[in-house]
Amino acid sequence: MNRSKIEWCDHTWNPITGCRHGCKYCYARTMTKRFAGDVRLNLMAKGDYSTAEAPDGSRPVYILDKPMLNETGHPLVYPFCFEPTLHRYRMNVLDKLKMGNNIFVGALADVFGSWVPDEWIRDVLDVCRRKQQHNFLFLTKNPARYLQYGVPGDTNMWYGTTITKAEDMHRAVSLLMEAHTFVSIEPIHERFSDGDLKTICSVADWIIVGAETGQRAGKIVPEFEWIKDIVLAADTAGKPVFMKDSLIKIVGEENMRRDYPAQLKKKSISKKMQNKLFGECCSCKGRIRKKDMVTLLARLGRGQQPKQYGFMCRTCFASFCKEKGIDLPDGISEHVDGARHGTEEGGADGTEPML
Repeated sequence: MNRSKIEWCDHTWNPITGCRHGCKYCYARTMTKRFAGDVRLNLMAKGDYSTAEAPDGSRPVYILDKPMLNETGHPLVYPFCFEPTLHRYRMNVLDKLKMGNNIFVGALADVFGSWVPDEWIRDVLDVCRRKQQHNFLFLTKNPARYLQYGVPGDTNMWYGTTITKAEDMHRAVSLLMEAHTFVSIEPIHERFSDGDLKTICSVADWIIVGAETGQRAGKIVPEFEWIKDIVLAADTAGKPVFMKDSLIKIVGEENMRRDYPAQLKKKSISKKMQNKLFGECCSCKGRIRKKDMVTLLARLGRGQQPKQYGFMCRTCFASFCKEKGIDLPDGISEHVDGARHGTEEGGADGTEPML
C-alpha cells in the first residue's frame, strides 16, 4: 500500500498486479519492469510461488503467499513483471490505516480482467466490505464483470471504467447499475459527441479526464474544445468533474476543475480510532475530541503519580469550578464561550468535516 501520486485518491492498494490488455499508453507495465529483477531466475524459484488457471483460458496466473526475495534478501515487488499476480500477503496492509481514505484498488492491474480468478476478486471485495471507513475505487476495461459480485449493495465502493474514444462507449453502458460509478476519460484520444457525453453523464456519478503522460506525453494532445465539451455536459447533468494535472497546459490553471462527489470528500474514522480520539464528558455525556476536553486526574496518596479517570468538556468544567468556588486554570476560560456539547468537528460518528 502506498501514498498515492494519483491526484484523485489518497492511497493505492495492489493485492493484484499485472494486466493483459496490452495498451500502448500503459504506465504500469513500464513501472513493473524496473522492479522485477531477473524474471527468468524468479520463475526458476518454483518453491516461492504457485500458479492457477486463468478463467479465460489464457496463460496461468501467479500467486505469492509471501514476498519473493532476490539474492541480497530484498523483496522483489513485481517478480513476474506485468504478469497477473496475487500478492496474498498484502491483504492485511489496510489495517495500518486508521483514518478513512479514498483508496484506488489495483493501480497496477485490471482487477476485473477476464484472466483474474473469481476467488481473487472475492477476497479483495471481502476486505473492502470489512473496512467501511474507507472508500474503495476500482477501474476496469471489463465493467460487465462487476455485476457478478453483488456490486449494488456496496456503499463504500466506487466502480469505474476507462474510456479513451468513442469505440469504448460500450463500457459506459455497462455501468448502468445501482451503485457509485465513475468514468475515467484518460488518456482522452478524441472529441466525444454530444450523444456520447450525454450517455456518460447519465451512467456515471463522477468523471475524470486526463491526457497521455510519461514516455507517450505529446503523442495525442487533446484540444481545449474536447475538454470544454465534457465539462459543459457534466455541469448540465450536475456531475462533478476532476481534471488531472496533465491538462493544465491545455486548459490553463484558472480553468482546472478538481471536483469530488460528496462521499469522497468525507473522511471517516475507524471505531478503534474513534475510541482513541474521542471521549465522553463525565458531566453532560457529550462525545468530543479528547484534545478539546479537560483531562481529569487524581492522586490517591502522597508521592503517587496521578492517574487519569475521566474527561470533562470545557463548559462543564467551568461550571464545576464556579460551583465549587475554584478559579479557572489558565487557558480554559478563553475556550469556554466557543465550546459545544454533544459533538465536535465530526460528531459522535467520527466523521471529519468536508474538505
